[in-house]
Amino acid sequence: MGNYNKQHISKRNIAVATGSRAEYGLLYWLLKSLQADPDINLQIIVTGMHLAPEFGLTYKQIENDGFYIDAKVEMLLSSDTKVGVAKAIGLGIIGLADVLERLRPDIIVILGDRFEIFAVAQTAMTLNIPLAHLHGGELTEGAIDEAIRHSITKMAQLHFVAAEVYRQRVIQLGEQPERVFNVGALAVDNIKHLSLLDKASLETELGFALGTLNFLVTYHPITLSQQNPTPAVCALLEALDSFPDAKIIITKANADQGGREINQLLENYAQNNHSRVYLSPSLGQLKYLSTMKQVDVIIGNSSSGLIEAPALHKATVNIGERQQGRLKAESIIDCATDKQAIQTAIMQAISPDFQQKLPSISSLYGMGDASMRIKHLLKTIGLEQLIIKRFYDIAF
Repeated sequence: MGNYNKQHISKRNIAVATGSRAEYGLLYWLLKSLQADPDINLQIIVTGMHLAPEFGLTYKQIENDGFYIDAKVEMLLSSDTKVGVAKAIGLGIIGLADVLERLRPDIIVILGDRFEIFAVAQTAMTLNIPLAHLHGGELTEGAIDEAIRHSITKMAQLHFVAAEVYRQRVIQLGEQPERVFNVGALAVDNIKHLSLLDKASLETELGFALGTLNFLVTYHPITLSQQNPTPAVCALLEALDSFPDAKIIITKANADQGGREINQLLENYAQNNHSRVYLSPSLGQLKYLSTMKQVDVIIGNSSSGLIEAPALHKATVNIGERQQGRLKAESIIDCATDKQAIQTAIMQAISPDFQQKLPSISSLYGMGDASMRIKHLLKTIGLEQLIIKRFYDIAF
C-alpha cells in the first residue's frame, strides 16, 4: 500500500475542462495522450452544453469514448439571454469552486473562449491553480468570445497557440515568451489521426443520402451584435433554397445568447425540407469531419470552416463578422449576411475554377502534432513558481 501511495502522489494531476461538443472534439487526441501516460493522472470536468438534453447530452459521448468523468458541473439556465448567460457563469463558478477544491489538479487545461470556460478560468485563478490555455491570441471580432479569450490569456500561466501570429499577439498582451508555445491547432490532429468515414458509411451512420451537390451548415449567434439573429438566419435559409438540388446537413447552434432562437428556425426549415435536409444537435467529431470531407462547401460562421476545412481542401463560405480577424486560407470566401451575398458566395465556392484550386491549399495551423507536443510540455514543465506571472514589456 505504501508503494502505491508513493507512486500515485508522484503522478502529475492534469485536469481538462470541457463545456461543448466542438471543444471536446478538438481535445479528444490530447485527452487520449494524457490518459495513456503512466506518469499523468487525467481528471476530466464537464459542464455547459454537455449536460443539456437539448444539446444532445454529449457527456455520454465522452464516456463512450472511454474516458472517466471526474466531475459534472451544471450551469446552463433555460434562458439564453445576456442575463441568463451572466447568471450561468456565476453558477459555474459556484459549482467549480467545490470541484477544483476536491480534485486539486496541478494544472488545469482549457481551450478557447466560451463563457463556460471563462467560469473555469476565474475559479482556477482564485484558487491559485495554474492554467494552461489553448488557442489564445486569436481574433473573433463579432463575438463576446474575443474579450473572454484575451481575459483568459491574462489569467493563464501557459499558452499553447495555433500559429506564430497568435503567439506574437499573446506576447503583446504581456505574457512571457518562454511560456507561449506555437504548437498548431488540435483540429489538424483530428484530421491526421481519425479514419474518416467514406460516403457510403457516412450515409449509413446518418440515415441520410447525399447527392451530387452537398452542403454542411453551422451557424452560431453573433454575441456582440444587438440585432435579432432571425433576419440573418432567414437570409441564409433563403439562399440555401436557391440550390434546390443540394443535400444539406445542418448542425445546431451553440448555447450562446440567441442560440435557441436560431435552432427553432433550423428545426422548422428541416421539417419543411425533410427530403433534402438533415439536422443534428451534435454530429460528434468523427461524423462531423467525415461530413466535411464529403460535402462541396462548408457554410456558416463556425471556426471549423476556417481551421479544419482548409486542411481537408474544402471551400468555406464564411458569413458575417463572427470570425472577423482570424487567420484565413485562400479557400475561405467571406460574405455579408444578406441572401444575395450568401448565394453569390456559394456560387463562387462551387464553381469549377474555385474547386480546382482547393487541392493545393494547405492548413495554416500546424502539422497535426499539437496533442503530443502539448502533452509533453504539460508533463515536463516545472511547476515551481509557475503561478507567479510577470508582465512582459515589449521594447518600443
